[in-house]
Amino acid sequence: MKILHLDTNHPLLLQQLRELGHVNDENYKASKTEIESCIENYDGIIIRSRFTIDRDFLDKAKQLKFIGRVGAGLENIDVAYATQKGIQLISAPEGNRNAVGEHTLGMLLSLFNHLNKANKEVKNGQWLREENRGIELDGKTVGIIGYGNMGKAFAKKLRGFDVDVLCYDIKEGVGDTNCRQVSLSEFQKKVDIVSLHTPQTDLTVNMINTSFINQFHKPFWLFNTARGKSVVTSDLVTALQEGNILGAGLDVLEYEKKSFENLFESDEMPDAFRYLIAADNVLLSPHVAGWTVESKEKLAQTIVAKIKEKF
Repeated sequence: MKILHLDTNHPLLLQQLRELGHVNDENYKASKTEIESCIENYDGIIIRSRFTIDRDFLDKAKQLKFIGRVGAGLENIDVAYATQKGIQLISAPEGNRNAVGEHTLGMLLSLFNHLNKANKEVKNGQWLREENRGIELDGKTVGIIGYGNMGKAFAKKLRGFDVDVLCYDIKEGVGDTNCRQVSLSEFQKKVDIVSLHTPQTDLTVNMINTSFINQFHKPFWLFNTARGKSVVTSDLVTALQEGNILGAGLDVLEYEKKSFENLFESDEMPDAFRYLIAADNVLLSPHVAGWTVESKEKLAQTIVAKIKEKF
């Protein structure tokens, strides 16, 4: 097959596809319009998040057999229309689930122990011990929303702690030995910590809003290593200010699809984002939870394995 690579990935992706007898073309800079003018010549596409693959694009891809997304989600692809046209959709959540699980746990422990705040203070000559007295994870109830690859990986990382792990998922029967599946009402009654591991869908966009937060029976800590648009940032800030959310670890933000760097200019920065970057009980990272040295290779290897299996 002739495969077009639209984003750079681990070299083994090109190498192993070549060894399987496929032809690789690389085009990492052309515009979407330019790609559409030649896409009819390809049997497969490998992409991360460079642009959206919509109906018009798919109509021009007349011999396309598969789209390989080197990542977990497929929200930048018109899944329904691609499926209707018989195009195989291949993603690789197995490739970075361990990285996401570790990153989520790292954010949690860092916030509980004020590590980011304390590090800055010590480097600025401040030795504030009482002000940085931490809290322990043991004895807490951890709630996971979305118990797929990422949620399961995070639950696995919690096995060494004396915690109760609950999950809520729209699919039934997803609980396992690491986590007990419960109803949303029980989830909101019991948890101390909420960790999001959901894809971006119509159900999850703006899911964490004031109405949802106010249904919890006690204040909780929020972690989002899934998709930024799942959290209404202004509602999160209100909950932080009112004490309904005790702290937040965010690897993703709803602002990501905008020109993110411009947000740091004073006339562009939303008030909610200004609050987040100044708050000591908020930890931010630039969408790197699944972005490790190891996951880069695992993601590529997963895509190759699935292409080999299907074709």
